Amino acid sequence: SRDTEPELIVRKFLTAHGYRYRLNYAKLPGKPDIALPKFKTVIFVHGCFWHGHKGCKYFVLPRTRPQWWKAKIEGTQKRDKRTKWLLKKMDWKVITVWECALKPKKKELTLRKLLLNL
Repeated sequence: SRDTEPELIVRKFLTAHGYRYRLNYAKLPGKPDIALPKFKTVIFVHGCFWHGHKGCKYFVLPRTRPQWWKAKIEGTQKRDKRTKWLLKKMDWKVITVWECALKPKKKELTLRKLLLNL
């Protein structure tokens, strides 16, 4: 979905630091959450559950219909991997920001690292 809290945090931070960006840029594979054409960089803001963030405490497979959820999340991961590959092939820099990295204790460090990677 669009306009999630983690995505809004990243967008407000970029705007506050003077960066201009495009949202859900349809001209690129995977319609990245945030695209910075000037820097040829895209940012995906991934939810830990929906994208299957390995080793994250926020990713727990539901007990109901676990096989269905596993297949769904693996499909998302496969699509993410292909999208990233296509973008890199087009010489775009791909940055992934995970939802857990935007929690209060880690948010400032994560956003500062994001600036360094642009």
